[in-house]
Amino acid sequence: MDLDAFRWLLTDDGQALLARAEEHAGDDPLAAQTRLREQATPEQAAAALTQATLRRRAEPKFGDLATRLYFTPDGLEQATRPAVARHRAARLQAFAATTLVDLGCGIGGDLIASAEAGVVCAGVDLDPVRVAVAEANLAALGLPGAVMVADAVDVDTSPFSVAFADPARRSARGRSFFVDDWTPPWSFVEQLLRRDSCVKVAPGIPHDLVPAGAEAEWVSDHGEVKEAALWSGSLATTARRATVIGRGGLATLTDQDPVADEVRAVGDFLYEPDGAVIRAGLVTAVAAGVDGGLVDPHIAYVTSDQAFRSPFARGYRVVEELPYREKQLRAALRERGVGRLTIKKRGVDVVPEELRKRLSLSGDAEATLVMTRVAGSGTALLVQPL
Repeated sequence: MDLDAFRWLLTDDGQALLARAEEHAGDDPLAAQTRLREQATPEQAAAALTQATLRRRAEPKFGDLATRLYFTPDGLEQATRPAVARHRAARLQAFAATTLVDLGCGIGGDLIASAEAGVVCAGVDLDPVRVAVAEANLAALGLPGAVMVADAVDVDTSPFSVAFADPARRSARGRSFFVDDWTPPWSFVEQLLRRDSCVKVAPGIPHDLVPAGAEAEWVSDHGEVKEAALWSGSLATTARRATVIGRGGLATLTDQDPVADEVRAVGDFLYEPDGAVIRAGLVTAVAAGVDGGLVDPHIAYVTSDQAFRSPFARGYRVVEELPYREKQLRAALRERGVGRLTIKKRGVDVVPEELRKRLSLSGDAEATLVMTRVAGSGTALLVQPL
């Protein structure tokens, strides 16, 4: 995105063009560009149409806020979901953090949430366009905060209560899961975690990479694991935490909660832990919460003889066990008139989409099938969601 064109977009004339671009955002791009060029330069028309398109694309993540904010394509992709950012800001507020420096602020998603929580914020980013967008987003919402172009590794973080970093996890080859490819690098992250700080990392971060004394928190939003965050210094209160954000609000589970690691036979109910719980290695805490046990020491399914509602797991009533072999399984499902089948699997070599095609079911009934290992053996369970 052209920096000058974006800055022009913030003027009165630019806002008028953006409003017109939003009216044509669903039209053929070439036709829309042609209409907008009647009022502006090609660069200005492209900037307006890009923003209008990005705002539409941002609606699933930012909701009603999307129509008031500004984005870049990569900034939108990398931005923290508002619910997750607000949770992080609430933790800062709970620890009485008064000032925050955001090292790699992107389009300002975390700056916005922290400023809304009353934290005095400053952000830096290497990209002048992202800095301009972050400034515009704070201004659009009437929030205080300073943003400037700078390299995170050159910033003196000592004047701030908390330092926050969201390293770019990309290399020349695209998205990278290797910490040595991150910008700023992992060595910088390790140094930052020696003080009160929070670093957003990929959910797949290995547990053994978490520095000693830091808290690793995995966060899911409406069933999707969105990120992990490493908290250090006085902000760390446990070793591992799973935080689940859903329709009912927010719930958190830690490695200090009771555990039940016994392996037991499948009972009347089966529980599928949330992805954040699994990533955090807290499945046994879910087992304790439903007064149950594991179906297998290496499988993230929990079983119990009691029905529970838990924010940390989805529950199913176990109807019956069906044959695990495909031919016999097909016969059993056809006998029960099943035509629409949801297949959930864990720990077994099954591709649900391919198996569903091979089963060739055509009945009127709908069912859910769980294929997993129980005490080491392949097992098929017909279940009903609670």
